[in-house]
Amino acid sequence: MAKAREIPGLSADLAYGEVAARVVEVRCRELADHSAGVLDTSDIENVHDMRVASRRLRAALEVFMPCFPAKQAKSVLEEVKALADALGERRDADVAIATLDSFAAAMPHPDRRVIESLADEFRDEQLAANADLAAPVEAARIDALQRSVHDLATAAQNFTYNPASVVACSFAETNRDRRRTSSGKAANRWLNVRWCWAARTVVGTRTATCLPSCVALNAARIATSVLP
Repeated sequence: MAKAREIPGLSADLAYGEVAARVVEVRCRELADHSAGVLDTSDIENVHDMRVASRRLRAALEVFMPCFPAKQAKSVLEEVKALADALGERRDADVAIATLDSFAAAMPHPDRRVIESLADEFRDEQLAANADLAAPVEAARIDALQRSVHDLATAAQNFTYNPASVVACSFAETNRDRRRTSSGKAANRWLNVRWCWAARTVVGTRTATCLPSCVALNAARIATSVLP
């Protein structure tokens, strides 16, 4: 699995919107770079790397959703989810084929026919999944996605924090809501992260907004840990 790229210049002193802009643009470039050769079934790691990149981009979009124009962000997120689903279908077939081929190779020759027959069925599924994947990974579609993410990043840089719109919470309140935050609902996850990043009181310490201190940063880190 390809390692996530570092975000250049990322620090706790940056504004929330600036962090959002830098993160989503890097994660989208990762996705685009992994699209090369993704339809080549002879190298299944290409699909795996692109699928992981799509999940990283999806998580970033969900966490920073407050910074983006709602309608535009929803459209981009839906496209990323659809792409991830198509990659997942191909990946499932890839893994099944690799597992069965390895299993068959370890069996006596007369017993291989059943396993090889099952692997052939998955190869048919692989071809079908590859056909479905072809459109979402076209160069034009990926370029359009990058432009859309760039527009979101530009909007995020102009994001202005409004204290009245965010409920300030303490670290104790974050722990109190942990069960709800860990429920798997994207809205709950990014809202809790936003609370921590914008909180004016974290563990009883007065702070400004946008990750100004190690205390606030640690609270955000813990909240982010529930993300997939």
